[in-house]
Amino acid sequence: MMARALPVRPLRTAPFGSALIWASAAALILFLILPIVALFVEVVPNGGAWSTINDPVVTDALRLSLITTAITVGVTVVFGTPVAYLLARRQFRGAGLLDTLIDMPLVLPPAVAGIALLFTFGRSGLLGGPIDDAGVSVAFTTVAVVLAQVFVAAPFYVRAARSGFESVDPELERVSSTLGEGELRTFFRITVPLAAPALLGGIVMTWARALGEFGATIMFAGSLRGVTETIPLSIYNSLQDDMDAALVLSAVLVAVSFVVLLIFKALLRRSPLSPAAERGVGRATDPGKHHG
Repeated sequence: MMARALPVRPLRTAPFGSALIWASAAALILFLILPIVALFVEVVPNGGAWSTINDPVVTDALRLSLITTAITVGVTVVFGTPVAYLLARRQFRGAGLLDTLIDMPLVLPPAVAGIALLFTFGRSGLLGGPIDDAGVSVAFTTVAVVLAQVFVAAPFYVRAARSGFESVDPELERVSSTLGEGELRTFFRITVPLAAPALLGGIVMTWARALGEFGATIMFAGSLRGVTETIPLSIYNSLQDDMDAALVLSAVLVAVSFVVLLIFKALLRRSPLSPAAERGVGRATDPGKHHG
């Protein structure tokens, strides 16, 4: 005779415990939301603040930030994608150390990152001396802004891309290879479409991190209007003599950050098998289509 299974009862929380949980959650949520609300409460009714959107200080900072972050994303994708694929697909001695070194900028204080870049590319730095002898200056230029952004933001893309590549079944790549597709063609027709949501998410987070970069930039590139003064630096400088400009730029950054997070979460919810990937897998696994 079989023993009768006992009914599973849902875990009940004592009224006091439930209230404590809700109170703790509410306290943290309010702490995180109130500063954002306070910022927009100050900005939205302030017509004088919005009139500064056309101020040269604001437009120069916006333009420079958009240009440098776009370059940063491009550089990160070009050089970060092979690194992410290497870590995801190859087993080699020192892979763990390489992975740790790539993640280092995530935990380094931004000021330390800026000093490290200065002693690497500055005039008396490790590489800065030979570069300066060639007549090229890096520190305190727009190039320095891009280098600072790449240093602090690239790990976000590499981590996301690596996770995306690891989620792709290697068998699909092997099938493509047996059908005569080269490794590079397989990478772009099979691996990249399948990993696309993770890659796009990494791009979005990299761009957002580069847009908000402050510490490494001010240490390595300085704050020169139109040259190295990005939005965060302009906010810092505007606090001294133009609070309206600082408020508008802050509101812009908050709005952009919110939209970026929405996009990132939407990409995470997407199915890993995109339509482009389905077409690529179909071509690679159907011999008739492949040879037709």
